[in-house]
Amino acid sequence: MRAANIVCLGVKELRSLARDPILAFLVVYAFTVGVYAAATAMPDSLNKAPVAIVDEDGSPLSARIAGAFYPPHFLAPSLISQPEMDARMDAGLDTFALDIPPDFQRDVLAGRSPTIQLNVDATRMSQAFTGNGYIQTIVSSEVAEFVQRYRGIAATPVELNIRARFNPSLTQAWFGSVMEVINNVTMLSIILTGASLIREREHGTVEHLLVMPVTPFEIMVSKVWAMGLVVLVASGLSLVLVVQGLLAVRIEGSLLLFFAGTGLHLFASSSMGIFLGSLARSMPQFGLLMMLVLLPLQMLSGGVTPRESMPVFVQTVMQAAPTTHYVALAQAILYRGAGFDVVWPRFLALALIGALLFGLSLARFRRTIGLAA
Repeated sequence: MRAANIVCLGVKELRSLARDPILAFLVVYAFTVGVYAAATAMPDSLNKAPVAIVDEDGSPLSARIAGAFYPPHFLAPSLISQPEMDARMDAGLDTFALDIPPDFQRDVLAGRSPTIQLNVDATRMSQAFTGNGYIQTIVSSEVAEFVQRYRGIAATPVELNIRARFNPSLTQAWFGSVMEVINNVTMLSIILTGASLIREREHGTVEHLLVMPVTPFEIMVSKVWAMGLVVLVASGLSLVLVVQGLLAVRIEGSLLLFFAGTGLHLFASSSMGIFLGSLARSMPQFGLLMMLVLLPLQMLSGGVTPRESMPVFVQTVMQAAPTTHYVALAQAILYRGAGFDVVWPRFLALALIGALLFGLSLARFRRTIGLAA
């Protein structure tokens, strides 16, 4: 009967989720539009930056420099006059404005060192920082090739042979799409289980459950497996249809191994959602708790910033977080094609952390049920 109770209660949770259009829409949106937007928006890379050029020289060299800016890093340059430059920067129309002075080509050929002014809209931090270096490289290379009268790279005494592994084309979408799926697994597993518990309390169905021949353990396990199954299926469809199909991102490792690790992580994160749901008295309170818990879990797990660049204290504390081990095993499997012999310590850590979180959540849930009685 206990297994039957868990199955029946889990089916009830699935039906409740299907009748909640907001949460159902959130699941669909997060694993479709959210993943695609995270892969194509590329906020941390230079992509279609607007450039304006004030060409006061009108020489072949200045025309050569203007023609060196092209997509995908830059939009086609807008040729403007000097009085327009400040007005366009103030209006936010241009991120970069390059002012080529008069007699620029003549000074270059004469061996003098003319100065080109580059105005940067520093409020667009990510593009300003990256684009500044791009533009310096473009201008320097075009001037050098014009003076040398041939396009080529000067020979160096040492040749650096670069091999970009796991992402040969250095495409931001390869990283952004997979990491968005990983982050959504954590976010939705916590939200769905916590919201399920709060919904029971707000609708008064907790009292109904108390008079039924079910235990708090059965109620909690049913919520964990039902909501975990929804997230697992949604993440699998997202990886196959959106990441591999629509975005053409290559998955290196075994999807079955990844789903096994995802199942362990869902066990831990869903238990955490139950714990937060038992602490909150309403959905607004649960939303505030989510901001306090979810942001550190995702920002400090190693998915956004490498953990090696964080303070040692943060690295040590985050070893107790399930997201740290889940991000590590997911990146190892999906990016680098790692097998179980590589990621088994992460599996073990997730199992231990999940068991601990489940035990704490069950104790808190039993106390909550007792207070409701």
